[in-house]
Amino acid sequence: MRIRDLVEEWEQDGRVSLAAREFVVRLPAYDAARLLALSELYPKRTETELITELLSAALDELEASLPYVKGAEVIAEDDQGDPIYADEGLTPRFHALTRKYAAQFQHGFELEQGC
Repeated sequence: MRIRDLVEEWEQDGRVSLAAREFVVRLPAYDAARLLALSELYPKRTETELITELLSAALDELEASLPYVKGAEVIAEDDQGDPIYADEGLTPRFHALTRKYAAQFQHGFELEQGC
């Protein structure tokens, strides 16, 4: 989700599932003031929901901005038959690490639920 899409999301009542692990952060004073302003503008959202959705959108944008580094391996061809090379930049590693930790969270959720 893009940051600019959050306002539309906040107007609705959509909820996300949260990981069992809690992350505690101390915000700079000005950012805390802006968060409180948002919580007053969008009273249907808790401060935790606002932080969660802002962080999620920022991570999506960060992921999209990771630079592509052309590798040596051809993984496909485009519509014109030109080679598409594997990405040797940070994106594949980021995706692999994300899958690793997402599986750990899922496994923890299953353990908590007795699955």
